[in-house]
Amino acid sequence: MTQLTQGQRLPLPQITANLNLTVGIGIQGAGMVFDVSCFGVDQNDQLSDDRYFVFFNQKSSPEGALKLLGPQGPDLEQFQVDLSRLPASIKKLVFAITIDGNGVMSQTQNGHFRILESGQEKARFSFSGSSFGQEKAIVVAEIYLKDVWRLLALGQGFAGGLSALLKNYGGTESDAPATTPAPTPPTPAEDPIPPRPEPQKSAVNLNKGVVLEKKVQEKAPGLVSLVKKVNVILEKKQIADVVAKVVMVMDASGSMTSSYQNGTVQAVVDRVGVVAMRLDDDGALETWFYSDNHKQTPDVTLDSVNNYVKNNVKGAFLQIFKGLGVGNNEPPIMRTLVDRHRNSTQPVLVVFITDGGIYKTEEITRILKDASHLPIFWQFIGVAGSNYGVLEALDTLPGRVVDNANFFSVDDLRRISDEELFERMLGELPMWLRAAKEKGILR
Repeated sequence: MTQLTQGQRLPLPQITANLNLTVGIGIQGAGMVFDVSCFGVDQNDQLSDDRYFVFFNQKSSPEGALKLLGPQGPDLEQFQVDLSRLPASIKKLVFAITIDGNGVMSQTQNGHFRILESGQEKARFSFSGSSFGQEKAIVVAEIYLKDVWRLLALGQGFAGGLSALLKNYGGTESDAPATTPAPTPPTPAEDPIPPRPEPQKSAVNLNKGVVLEKKVQEKAPGLVSLVKKVNVILEKKQIADVVAKVVMVMDASGSMTSSYQNGTVQAVVDRVGVVAMRLDDDGALETWFYSDNHKQTPDVTLDSVNNYVKNNVKGAFLQIFKGLGVGNNEPPIMRTLVDRHRNSTQPVLVVFITDGGIYKTEEITRILKDASHLPIFWQFIGVAGSNYGVLEALDTLPGRVVDNANFFSVDDLRRISDEELFERMLGELPMWLRAAKEKGILR
């Protein structure tokens, strides 16, 4: 196997004689979200045809010469590259990594670019965060045509994110889905072979809200309207680009039995799940149920959200989970989440659902005060209950570094619009984000 160093150039035939190969790219960074992309550019280093920008929202070039395969083994992303099928206008493939959200490249750990042939690693370029500063992107490597196809192990930092990198290569960005041009009318018989038109340049859609809408349309179409509403609220509150871990804690006490039976709990899972799919780095909702004790269940994802409660919650009327009991005991699950997320480099939004019966005032107060210097925001929601105790006094709770908690109650989810629910669920998150950054809790 060939080991490459930064700046090294090598003819591709010295690595492999095969023009159909696999490119693997990996990088590590605690709490960071990365996007990996490939730009197919012309002799002027310009993306003259946006269809040759392959990334999370456009996973293949028109003829399939470039394909994004997704994570495989040690690689964050893999590409299938068939150089023999590329059009003559594409002279170079540029492979890049960008950070989506918080973090800079100097905070990353080990990264690599490698070339594989039939699953066997033929060449590797390794790099680390110590080579970079405050950049949000790395141009990792280039495969370019100069008499033969050649490889450059570049490892060059780039100040902007994915949008800036796209513009650097001459691409254009749009928030709207691309439209398909109208078919060309038949050519008159006297001109049977018209000149071939240049590829029509279309705007590239980097908007992850739109991307999520498309994914939900494919796998859970009943939730598309919820996604659209969440996107509107996030834009309105100017936090559409925020990346945050989302956690749901669901009351499983005996008094919640009817809420499980009548679909209220599933309705909550749907709505909090959509928020997580939009904000979370991996599109997953970390999920816990609690009563006297607590238990983590599989994450809510786009693949599992439909009928999640039916598929995961089993038990007698007054014992939703065996061993959890039937009462309300919030402090243990709160301490578990504090320990689990105290070192997160991302903001953590905990959506805590309860039907009341809150009585451990001193313990809950102490936990919220002690956790006020951590990157955790607690959004408590009361559902069809009463006696919310200390939760109703969160706005005036003294002794905290920042206001790290909010509470509202809903008598009946069926009588509140989705827009109002999302508005209230995300209402104080922007203020906490600003305050946490001012106090150095978040970067």
